[in-house]
Amino acid sequence: MTVSHTLPPSSVPEQVPKNGAIVMSGFGLRLKVGHGQLYAEWGIGEDRRHARIPRVNRNLRRIVVIGSDGFATFDAIRWVSDIGASLLFIDRRGKLLFASTPTASSDVRLRRAQCLALGNRTALKISRELISQKLDGQAAIVRDMLGNSAAADAILRLKGQLAETDDIDSVRLVEALGAKVYWSQFAHVPIRWPRKDEDRVGAHWTIFGSRISPLTRSPRLAINPPNAVMNLLHALCEAECRISLIAVGLDPEIGLLHCDAPYRSSLAHDLQEILRPKVDAFLLNWIQTECFRKADFFEDRNGNCRIGSSLAKRLCETADTWRKFAAPAAESIAQSLWDSIRKPRSEAHHIPTRLTQQRRAEGRGRQYVPAAIPMPSLQTICQNCGALTLGGRHCRKCGKEVSGKKLTELAKIGRTVAVGPEAQKKRSDTQHRHEAAKRAWRESPDESWSDPKRYDTEIQPRLKMLKIASIAFALGVSEPYAADIRAGRRRPHPRHFQSLAELVGLARFQS
Repeated sequence: MTVSHTLPPSSVPEQVPKNGAIVMSGFGLRLKVGHGQLYAEWGIGEDRRHARIPRVNRNLRRIVVIGSDGFATFDAIRWVSDIGASLLFIDRRGKLLFASTPTASSDVRLRRAQCLALGNRTALKISRELISQKLDGQAAIVRDMLGNSAAADAILRLKGQLAETDDIDSVRLVEALGAKVYWSQFAHVPIRWPRKDEDRVGAHWTIFGSRISPLTRSPRLAINPPNAVMNLLHALCEAECRISLIAVGLDPEIGLLHCDAPYRSSLAHDLQEILRPKVDAFLLNWIQTECFRKADFFEDRNGNCRIGSSLAKRLCETADTWRKFAAPAAESIAQSLWDSIRKPRSEAHHIPTRLTQQRRAEGRGRQYVPAAIPMPSLQTICQNCGALTLGGRHCRKCGKEVSGKKLTELAKIGRTVAVGPEAQKKRSDTQHRHEAAKRAWRESPDESWSDPKRYDTEIQPRLKMLKIASIAFALGVSEPYAADIRAGRRRPHPRHFQSLAELVGLARFQS
Protein backbone atom coordinates (compact mmCIF):
# COMPACT_ATOMS: atom_id res chain seq x y z
CA MET A 1 0.00 0.00 0.00
CA THR A 2 1.37 3.39 -0.98
CA VAL A 3 1.00 6.13 1.57
CA SER A 4 1.64 9.79 0.84
CA HIS A 5 3.99 11.34 3.37
CA THR A 6 4.09 14.86 2.02
CA LEU A 7 2.65 17.50 4.33
CA PRO A 8 1.11 20.70 2.99
CA PRO A 9 3.76 23.42 2.60
CA SER A 10 1.97 25.75 5.01
CA SER A 11 1.73 23.18 7.80
CA VAL A 12 4.25 22.86 10.61
CA PRO A 13 4.58 19.45 12.31
CA GLU A 14 3.17 19.57 15.82
CA GLN A 15 5.31 18.56 18.78
CA VAL A 16 3.99 16.19 21.45
CA PRO A 17 2.90 18.35 24.43
CA LYS A 18 4.63 17.94 27.78
CA ASN A 19 1.53 16.21 29.15
CA GLY A 20 2.02 13.47 26.53
CA ALA A 21 -1.49 13.74 25.04
CA ILE A 22 -2.46 14.61 21.47
CA VAL A 23 -6.15 15.49 21.14
CA MET A 24 -7.63 15.15 17.65
CA SER A 25 -10.97 16.71 16.75
CA GLY A 26 -12.66 18.13 13.67
CA PHE A 27 -13.27 16.50 10.29
CA GLY A 28 -11.17 14.29 8.06
CA LEU A 29 -9.09 12.91 10.92
CA ARG A 30 -6.16 10.78 9.81
CA LEU A 31 -3.85 8.47 11.70
CA LYS A 32 -1.36 6.45 9.66
CA VAL A 33 2.23 5.21 9.58
CA GLY A 34 4.94 5.95 7.04
CA HIS A 35 8.72 5.40 7.14
CA GLY A 36 8.37 4.19 10.73
CA GLN A 37 6.81 7.46 11.89
CA LEU A 38 3.25 8.18 12.98
CA TYR A 39 1.41 10.82 10.95
CA ALA A 40 -1.63 12.52 12.46
CA GLU A 41 -3.88 15.15 10.87
CA TRP A 42 -6.88 16.87 12.39
CA GLY A 43 -8.69 20.20 12.70
CA ILE A 44 -11.00 22.34 10.60
CA GLY A 45 -10.20 24.81 7.80
CA GLU A 46 -7.33 27.16 8.56
CA ASP A 47 -6.88 25.51 11.97
CA ARG A 48 -5.67 22.30 10.35
CA ARG A 49 -2.97 20.54 12.39
CA HIS A 50 -0.35 17.96 11.46
CA ALA A 51 2.00 15.86 13.58
CA ARG A 52 4.87 13.57 12.62
CA ILE A 53 6.10 11.51 15.56
CA PRO A 54 9.16 9.19 15.59
CA ARG A 55 9.39 6.04 17.67
CA VAL A 56 12.23 7.42 19.79
CA ASN A 57 12.76 10.74 21.56
CA ARG A 58 9.07 11.20 22.17
CA ASN A 59 6.86 11.28 25.28
CA LEU A 60 3.58 10.26 23.66
CA ARG A 61 1.25 8.50 26.11
CA ARG A 62 -2.28 9.15 24.80
CA ILE A 63 -3.99 9.98 21.52
CA VAL A 64 -7.54 11.12 22.27
CA VAL A 65 -9.96 11.27 19.33
CA ILE A 66 -13.12 13.37 19.67
CA GLY A 67 -15.24 12.80 16.58
CA SER A 68 -16.07 10.09 14.06
CA ASP A 69 -15.09 11.53 10.66
CA GLY A 70 -11.81 10.04 9.50
CA PHE A 71 -9.74 6.87 9.77
CA ALA A 72 -6.94 5.15 11.68
CA THR A 73 -5.00 2.36 9.97
CA PHE A 74 -4.20 -0.95 11.64
CA ASP A 75 -0.52 -0.04 11.35
CA ALA A 76 -1.17 3.16 13.31
CA ILE A 77 -2.99 1.32 16.11
CA ARG A 78 -0.16 -1.22 16.33
CA TRP A 79 2.46 1.58 16.26
CA VAL A 80 0.74 3.31 19.18
CA SER A 81 0.58 0.03 21.13
CA ASP A 82 4.22 -0.82 20.41
CA ILE A 83 5.52 2.35 22.06
CA GLY A 84 3.35 1.77 25.15
CA ALA A 85 0.78 4.50 24.38
CA SER A 86 -3.01 4.22 24.12
CA LEU A 87 -5.63 5.37 21.63
CA LEU A 88 -8.94 6.66 23.05
CA PHE A 89 -12.21 7.47 21.26
CA ILE A 90 -14.64 9.67 23.22
CA ASP A 91 -17.85 11.24 21.94
CA ARG A 92 -18.88 14.80 22.76
CA ARG A 93 -21.50 13.58 25.23
CA GLY A 94 -18.74 12.24 27.47
CA LYS A 95 -19.03 8.54 26.61
CA LEU A 96 -15.98 6.34 26.16
CA LEU A 97 -16.32 4.47 22.85
CA PHE A 98 -12.98 2.70 22.52
CA ALA A 99 -9.67 2.46 24.36
CA SER A 100 -6.66 0.54 23.12
CA THR A 101 -3.99 -0.49 25.59
CA PRO A 102 -0.67 -2.27 25.29
CA THR A 103 -0.97 -5.93 26.25
CA ALA A 104 1.12 -7.18 29.16
CA SER A 105 1.92 -10.68 30.38
CA SER A 106 -0.22 -11.64 33.37
CA ASP A 107 -0.71 -14.49 35.80
CA VAL A 108 -3.98 -16.32 35.20
CA ARG A 109 -4.26 -16.96 38.94
CA LEU A 110 -4.77 -13.25 39.47
CA ARG A 111 -7.84 -13.24 37.22
CA ARG A 112 -9.16 -16.40 38.87
CA ALA A 113 -8.80 -14.64 42.24
CA GLN A 114 -10.71 -11.72 40.77
CA CYS A 115 -13.59 -14.02 39.84
CA LEU A 116 -13.62 -15.67 43.30
CA ALA A 117 -13.30 -12.41 45.26
CA LEU A 118 -17.06 -12.07 45.83
CA GLY A 119 -17.15 -15.40 47.64
CA ASN A 120 -14.16 -15.05 49.98
CA ARG A 121 -14.77 -11.49 51.27
CA THR A 122 -11.81 -10.08 49.34
CA ALA A 123 -14.25 -8.00 47.27
CA LEU A 124 -15.78 -6.66 50.48
CA LYS A 125 -12.36 -5.63 51.79
CA ILE A 126 -11.44 -3.86 48.52
CA SER A 127 -14.85 -2.18 48.27
CA ARG A 128 -14.58 -0.82 51.81
CA GLU A 129 -11.20 0.70 51.01
CA LEU A 130 -12.38 2.24 47.74
CA ILE A 131 -15.44 3.87 49.30
CA SER A 132 -13.44 4.93 52.36
CA GLN A 133 -11.02 6.89 50.18
CA LYS A 134 -13.92 8.32 48.18
CA LEU A 135 -15.73 9.54 51.32
CA ASP A 136 -12.50 11.07 52.65
CA GLY A 137 -12.12 13.03 49.43
CA GLN A 138 -15.75 14.15 49.43
CA ALA A 139 -15.55 15.32 53.06
CA ALA A 140 -12.40 17.32 52.31
CA ILE A 141 -14.08 19.03 49.34
CA VAL A 142 -17.22 19.91 51.31
CA ARG A 143 -15.20 21.30 54.22
CA ASP A 144 -12.36 23.07 52.41
CA MET A 145 -13.96 24.21 49.16
CA LEU A 146 -17.65 24.56 50.04
CA GLY A 147 -17.17 25.63 53.66
CA ASN A 148 -19.70 23.28 55.28
CA SER A 149 -18.13 21.48 58.23
CA ALA A 150 -21.44 19.96 59.36
CA ALA A 151 -21.95 18.17 56.03
CA ALA A 152 -18.31 17.03 56.05
CA ASP A 153 -18.74 15.57 59.53
CA ALA A 154 -21.89 13.76 58.38
CA ILE A 155 -19.95 12.16 55.51
CA LEU A 156 -17.18 11.08 57.87
CA ARG A 157 -19.74 9.52 60.23
CA LEU A 158 -21.01 7.46 57.33
CA LYS A 159 -17.43 6.44 56.59
CA GLY A 160 -17.23 5.13 60.16
CA GLN A 161 -20.08 2.73 59.38
CA LEU A 162 -18.04 0.96 56.68
CA ALA A 163 -16.24 -1.17 59.26
CA GLU A 164 -19.58 -2.65 60.33
CA THR A 165 -20.73 -3.61 56.82
CA ASP A 166 -21.00 -7.36 56.20
CA ASP A 167 -21.76 -7.41 52.48
CA ILE A 168 -21.33 -5.42 49.29
CA ASP A 169 -24.92 -4.16 49.38
CA SER A 170 -24.26 -2.47 52.73
CA VAL A 171 -21.18 -0.76 51.29
CA ARG A 172 -23.24 0.49 48.35
CA LEU A 173 -25.86 1.84 50.78
CA VAL A 174 -23.22 3.80 52.73
CA GLU A 175 -21.82 5.18 49.48
CA ALA A 176 -25.32 6.23 48.32
CA LEU A 177 -26.09 7.99 51.62
CA GLY A 178 -22.76 9.81 51.43
CA ALA A 179 -23.47 10.84 47.84
CA LYS A 180 -26.85 12.27 48.88
CA VAL A 181 -25.22 14.53 51.47
CA TYR A 182 -22.33 15.38 49.15
CA TRP A 183 -24.26 16.38 46.03
CA SER A 184 -26.78 18.40 48.02
CA GLN A 185 -23.92 20.85 48.73
CA PHE A 186 -23.34 21.36 44.99
CA ALA A 187 -26.93 22.18 44.06
CA HIS A 188 -26.68 25.97 44.49
CA VAL A 189 -23.03 26.53 43.54
CA PRO A 190 -23.16 29.51 41.14
CA ILE A 191 -21.70 29.35 37.65
CA ARG A 192 -20.10 32.61 36.55
CA TRP A 193 -20.29 33.95 33.00
CA PRO A 194 -18.73 36.99 31.32
CA ARG A 195 -20.98 40.05 31.23
CA LYS A 196 -21.72 39.68 27.53
CA ASP A 197 -22.96 36.08 28.08
CA GLU A 198 -25.11 36.62 31.17
CA ASP A 199 -28.25 37.32 29.12
CA ARG A 200 -27.53 34.51 26.65
CA VAL A 201 -27.75 31.54 29.04
CA GLY A 202 -30.74 29.97 30.72
CA ALA A 203 -31.34 29.90 34.46
CA HIS A 204 -30.33 26.22 34.70
CA TRP A 205 -26.91 27.17 33.28
CA THR A 206 -26.22 29.61 36.16
CA ILE A 207 -26.03 27.00 38.97
CA PHE A 208 -24.53 23.53 39.25
CA GLY A 209 -27.94 22.01 39.90
CA SER A 210 -28.54 18.28 40.20
CA ARG A 211 -26.07 15.64 39.09
CA ILE A 212 -29.04 13.65 37.73
CA SER A 213 -30.17 14.71 34.26
CA PRO A 214 -33.95 14.91 33.69
CA LEU A 215 -33.37 13.51 30.18
CA THR A 216 -32.08 10.11 31.36
CA ARG A 217 -32.62 10.07 35.16
CA SER A 218 -28.87 9.48 35.40
CA PRO A 219 -25.73 11.63 34.98
CA ARG A 220 -25.69 10.91 31.24
CA LEU A 221 -26.85 13.63 28.81
CA ALA A 222 -26.17 16.55 31.16
CA ILE A 223 -28.28 19.65 30.72
CA ASN A 224 -25.79 22.29 31.88
CA PRO A 225 -22.06 23.01 31.36
CA PRO A 226 -20.52 21.86 34.69
CA ASN A 227 -22.18 18.45 34.52
CA ALA A 228 -21.23 18.09 30.84
CA VAL A 229 -17.61 18.85 31.71
CA MET A 230 -17.74 16.36 34.57
CA ASN A 231 -19.07 13.64 32.25
CA LEU A 232 -16.20 14.16 29.81
CA LEU A 233 -13.59 14.06 32.59
CA HIS A 234 -15.12 10.88 34.01
CA ALA A 235 -14.95 9.29 30.56
CA LEU A 236 -11.22 10.07 30.55
CA CYS A 237 -10.89 8.55 34.02
CA GLU A 238 -12.74 5.41 32.93
CA ALA A 239 -10.32 4.99 30.03
CA GLU A 240 -7.30 5.45 32.30
CA CYS A 241 -8.73 2.96 34.80
CA ARG A 242 -9.24 0.36 32.07
CA ILE A 243 -5.70 0.83 30.82
CA SER A 244 -4.20 0.58 34.31
CA LEU A 245 -6.19 -2.56 35.20
CA ILE A 246 -5.18 -4.37 32.01
CA ALA A 247 -1.56 -3.36 32.61
CA VAL A 248 -1.55 -5.06 36.04
CA GLY A 249 -3.19 -8.22 34.68
CA LEU A 250 -6.84 -7.75 35.72
CA ASP A 251 -10.04 -7.94 33.71
CA PRO A 252 -11.73 -4.51 33.74
CA GLU A 253 -15.13 -6.09 33.04
CA ILE A 254 -15.42 -8.25 36.19
CA GLY A 255 -16.49 -5.92 38.97
CA LEU A 256 -16.22 -6.17 42.74
CA LEU A 257 -18.32 -3.23 43.96
CA HIS A 258 -20.39 -2.63 40.83
CA CYS A 259 -22.67 -5.40 39.64
CA ASP A 260 -21.91 -7.14 36.37
CA ALA A 261 -23.68 -5.45 33.47
CA PRO A 262 -23.41 -5.86 29.70
CA TYR A 263 -21.27 -3.31 27.85
CA ARG A 264 -19.86 -1.91 31.10
CA SER A 265 -16.37 -2.12 32.58
CA SER A 266 -17.47 -2.76 36.16
CA LEU A 267 -14.00 -3.06 37.72
CA ALA A 268 -12.92 0.13 35.95
CA HIS A 269 -15.93 1.83 37.55
CA ASP A 270 -14.86 0.41 40.92
CA LEU A 271 -11.38 1.89 40.55
CA GLN A 272 -12.87 5.14 39.29
CA GLU A 273 -14.50 5.76 42.69
CA ILE A 274 -11.10 6.94 44.00
CA LEU A 275 -10.70 9.39 41.12
CA ARG A 276 -14.16 10.95 41.36
CA PRO A 277 -13.40 13.37 44.24
CA LYS A 278 -10.25 14.50 42.41
CA VAL A 279 -12.28 15.31 39.29
CA ASP A 280 -14.86 17.12 41.44
CA ALA A 281 -12.13 19.19 43.12
CA PHE A 282 -10.65 20.14 39.74
CA LEU A 283 -14.01 21.22 38.34
CA LEU A 284 -15.09 23.03 41.51
CA ASN A 285 -11.84 24.97 41.63
CA TRP A 286 -12.42 26.03 38.01
CA ILE A 287 -15.99 27.09 38.77
CA GLN A 288 -14.91 29.15 41.77
CA THR A 289 -12.00 30.93 40.07
CA GLU A 290 -12.94 31.34 36.41
CA CYS A 291 -15.88 32.23 34.19
CA PHE A 292 -17.44 29.81 31.73
CA ARG A 293 -17.86 31.01 28.15
CA LYS A 294 -21.00 30.58 26.05
CA ALA A 295 -18.95 29.90 22.92
CA ASP A 296 -17.58 26.70 24.54
CA PHE A 297 -21.03 25.10 24.93
CA PHE A 298 -24.15 24.56 22.85
CA GLU A 299 -27.49 22.88 23.38
CA ASP A 300 -29.06 20.03 21.40
CA ARG A 301 -32.72 20.08 20.43
CA ASN A 302 -33.49 17.76 23.36
CA GLY A 303 -31.77 20.09 25.87
CA ASN A 304 -28.52 18.11 26.17
CA CYS A 305 -25.56 20.41 26.83
CA ARG A 306 -22.61 19.75 24.50
CA ILE A 307 -19.00 20.88 24.77
CA GLY A 308 -17.26 22.78 21.96
CA SER A 309 -14.14 21.38 20.33
CA SER A 310 -11.65 23.87 21.77
CA LEU A 311 -12.71 23.29 25.38
CA ALA A 312 -13.04 19.51 24.88
CA LYS A 313 -9.47 19.45 23.58
CA ARG A 314 -8.13 21.27 26.64
CA LEU A 315 -10.05 18.97 28.97
CA CYS A 316 -8.69 15.85 27.26
CA GLU A 317 -5.15 17.15 27.75
CA THR A 318 -5.59 16.39 31.48
CA ALA A 319 -5.58 12.62 30.78
CA ASP A 320 -2.03 12.13 32.06
CA THR A 321 -2.98 13.46 35.49
CA TRP A 322 -5.80 10.93 35.87
CA ARG A 323 -3.39 8.20 34.74
CA LYS A 324 -1.07 9.03 37.64
CA PHE A 325 -3.97 8.76 40.08
CA ALA A 326 -5.29 5.49 38.63
CA ALA A 327 -1.99 3.61 38.41
CA PRO A 328 -1.19 3.15 42.15
CA ALA A 329 -4.84 2.36 42.95
CA ALA A 330 -4.91 -0.38 40.27
CA GLU A 331 -1.75 -1.92 41.68
CA SER A 332 -3.25 -1.85 45.18
CA ILE A 333 -6.34 -3.77 44.01
CA ALA A 334 -4.15 -6.30 42.22
CA GLN A 335 -2.04 -6.79 45.34
CA SER A 336 -5.13 -7.38 47.50
CA LEU A 337 -6.34 -10.05 45.06
CA TRP A 338 -2.88 -11.62 44.90
CA ASP A 339 -2.77 -11.85 48.70
CA SER A 340 -5.99 -13.92 48.63
CA ILE A 341 -4.31 -16.67 46.58
CA ARG A 342 -2.72 -19.72 48.19
CA LYS A 343 0.88 -19.78 47.02
CA PRO A 344 3.95 -21.88 47.78
CA ARG A 345 6.40 -20.33 50.21
CA SER A 346 8.87 -19.86 47.39
CA GLU A 347 6.32 -17.78 45.49
CA ALA A 348 6.72 -14.00 45.53
CA HIS A 349 4.40 -12.24 47.95
CA HIS A 350 4.28 -9.06 45.89
CA ILE A 351 3.20 -8.60 42.32
CA PRO A 352 5.30 -6.54 39.88
CA THR A 353 4.49 -2.83 39.93
CA ARG A 354 4.89 -2.00 36.27
CA LEU A 355 3.01 1.28 36.51
CA THR A 356 4.60 2.99 39.52
CA GLN A 357 7.87 1.00 39.79
CA GLN A 358 7.26 0.80 43.54
CA ARG A 359 8.88 -2.65 43.91
CA ARG A 360 12.03 -1.45 42.13
CA ALA A 361 12.51 1.33 44.67
CA GLU A 362 11.88 -1.01 47.60
CA GLY A 363 14.21 -3.64 46.13
CA ARG A 364 17.02 -1.11 46.24
CA GLY A 365 16.43 -0.50 49.94
CA ARG A 366 14.57 2.78 49.53
CA GLN A 367 11.11 3.58 50.79
CA TYR A 368 8.65 4.22 48.00
CA VAL A 369 7.18 7.72 48.25
CA PRO A 370 4.57 8.65 45.61
CA ALA A 371 5.45 11.86 43.82
CA ALA A 372 3.16 14.81 44.37
CA ILE A 373 0.78 15.11 41.44
CA PRO A 374 -0.32 18.69 40.71
CA MET A 375 -3.91 19.10 39.63
CA PRO A 376 -4.24 20.10 35.97
CA SER A 377 -5.19 23.67 35.22
CA LEU A 378 -7.02 25.17 32.29
CA GLN A 379 -5.94 28.35 30.58
CA THR A 380 -7.16 31.48 32.31
CA ILE A 381 -10.39 32.91 30.93
CA CYS A 382 -10.95 36.66 30.74
CA GLN A 383 -13.62 37.64 33.25
CA ASN A 384 -14.83 40.45 30.99
CA CYS A 385 -15.15 38.92 27.51
CA GLY A 386 -14.48 35.19 28.15
CA ALA A 387 -11.48 34.91 25.81
CA LEU A 388 -8.50 32.71 26.68
CA THR A 389 -5.54 34.45 28.27
CA LEU A 390 -1.99 33.47 29.14
CA GLY A 391 -2.45 34.54 32.73
CA GLY A 392 -4.24 37.11 34.82
CA ARG A 393 -7.90 37.97 35.12
CA HIS A 394 -8.27 39.78 31.79
CA CYS A 395 -7.08 39.45 28.21
CA ARG A 396 -4.78 42.08 26.70
CA LYS A 397 -7.58 44.13 25.14
CA CYS A 398 -9.83 44.12 28.19
CA GLY A 399 -6.82 44.57 30.47
CA LYS A 400 -5.99 47.91 28.85
CA GLU A 401 -9.59 49.05 29.21
CA VAL A 402 -9.89 47.92 32.82
CA SER A 403 -6.49 49.36 33.74
CA GLY A 404 -7.39 52.68 32.14
CA LYS A 405 -10.59 52.89 34.13
CA LYS A 406 -8.79 52.03 37.36
CA LEU A 407 -6.08 54.63 36.72
CA THR A 408 -8.74 57.26 36.01
CA GLU A 409 -10.52 56.42 39.25
CA LEU A 410 -7.26 56.51 41.20
CA ALA A 411 -6.37 59.86 39.62
CA LYS A 412 -9.72 61.28 40.68
CA ILE A 413 -9.19 60.02 44.20
CA GLY A 414 -5.67 61.45 44.24
CA ARG A 415 -6.82 64.88 43.08
CA THR A 416 -9.58 64.90 45.68
CA VAL A 417 -7.17 63.98 48.45
CA ALA A 418 -4.56 66.50 47.26
CA VAL A 419 -6.91 69.46 47.82
CA GLY A 420 -8.23 68.19 51.14
CA PRO A 421 -7.55 69.87 54.48
CA GLU A 422 -5.10 67.19 55.66
CA ALA A 423 -2.95 67.51 52.53
CA GLN A 424 -2.98 71.32 52.74
CA LYS A 425 -1.95 71.23 56.42
CA LYS A 426 0.87 68.79 55.62
CA ARG A 427 2.20 71.05 52.84
CA SER A 428 1.95 74.09 55.09
CA ASP A 429 3.90 72.40 57.88
CA THR A 430 6.62 71.32 55.46
CA GLN A 431 6.97 74.82 54.01
CA HIS A 432 7.18 76.40 57.49
CA ARG A 433 9.85 73.89 58.50
CA HIS A 434 12.00 74.64 55.45
CA GLU A 435 11.66 78.40 55.85
CA ALA A 436 12.70 78.16 59.50
CA ALA A 437 15.77 76.13 58.46
CA LYS A 438 16.69 78.75 55.84
CA ARG A 439 16.41 81.60 58.37
CA ALA A 440 18.56 79.74 60.86
CA TRP A 441 21.25 79.20 58.22
CA ARG A 442 21.21 82.88 57.14
CA GLU A 443 21.70 83.98 60.76
CA SER A 444 24.81 81.76 61.14
CA PRO A 445 25.90 80.58 57.70
CA ASP A 446 28.44 77.79 57.29
CA GLU A 447 31.01 79.25 54.91
CA SER A 448 32.87 75.98 54.37
CA TRP A 449 30.74 74.83 51.45
CA SER A 450 28.66 77.89 50.57
CA ASP A 451 30.17 78.39 47.13
CA PRO A 452 27.87 76.92 44.43
CA LYS A 453 30.81 76.45 42.05
CA ARG A 454 32.63 74.25 44.52
CA TYR A 455 29.41 72.21 44.98
CA ASP A 456 29.11 71.71 41.23
CA THR A 457 32.71 70.62 40.77
CA GLU A 458 33.45 68.65 43.95
CA ILE A 459 30.23 67.40 45.52
CA GLN A 460 27.68 66.85 42.79
CA PRO A 461 29.80 64.43 40.64
CA ARG A 462 30.27 62.21 43.71
CA LEU A 463 26.55 61.96 44.45
CA LYS A 464 26.12 59.32 41.73
CA MET A 465 27.75 56.82 44.11
CA LEU A 466 24.99 57.30 46.70
CA LYS A 467 21.51 55.81 46.89
CA ILE A 468 18.55 58.11 46.42
CA ALA A 469 17.09 56.99 49.74
CA SER A 470 20.33 57.96 51.57
CA ILE A 471 20.24 61.49 50.11
CA ALA A 472 16.54 61.90 50.93
CA PHE A 473 17.05 60.77 54.54
CA ALA A 474 20.12 62.98 55.11
CA LEU A 475 18.45 66.16 53.77
CA GLY A 476 14.88 65.46 54.94
CA VAL A 477 13.43 65.76 51.41
CA SER A 478 11.33 63.48 49.20
CA GLU A 479 12.95 60.78 47.09
CA PRO A 480 11.89 62.36 43.74
CA TYR A 481 13.57 65.61 44.83
CA ALA A 482 16.63 63.64 45.98
CA ALA A 483 16.76 61.91 42.57
CA ASP A 484 16.85 65.29 40.85
CA ILE A 485 19.69 66.40 43.16
CA ARG A 486 21.75 63.30 42.39
CA ALA A 487 21.16 63.67 38.64
CA GLY A 488 22.16 67.37 38.71
CA ARG A 489 18.73 68.58 37.59
CA ARG A 490 18.37 70.55 40.83
CA ARG A 491 20.82 72.25 43.14
CA PRO A 492 19.82 72.11 46.82
CA HIS A 493 19.88 75.07 49.21
CA PRO A 494 23.43 75.95 50.37
CA ARG A 495 22.56 74.82 53.89
CA HIS A 496 22.64 71.26 52.58
CA PHE A 497 26.10 71.50 51.01
CA GLN A 498 27.94 70.53 54.21
CA SER A 499 25.71 67.48 54.82
CA LEU A 500 26.22 66.28 51.26
CA ALA A 501 29.98 66.82 51.48
CA GLU A 502 30.16 64.63 54.57
CA LEU A 503 27.88 62.08 52.91
CA VAL A 504 30.26 61.65 49.94
CA GLY A 505 33.29 61.51 52.24
CA LEU A 506 34.85 64.95 51.68
CA ALA A 507 36.77 66.51 54.53
CA ARG A 508 35.48 69.79 55.95
CA PHE A 509 36.96 72.60 53.85
CA GLN A 510 38.48 75.49 55.72
CA SER A 511 38.39 78.75 53.76
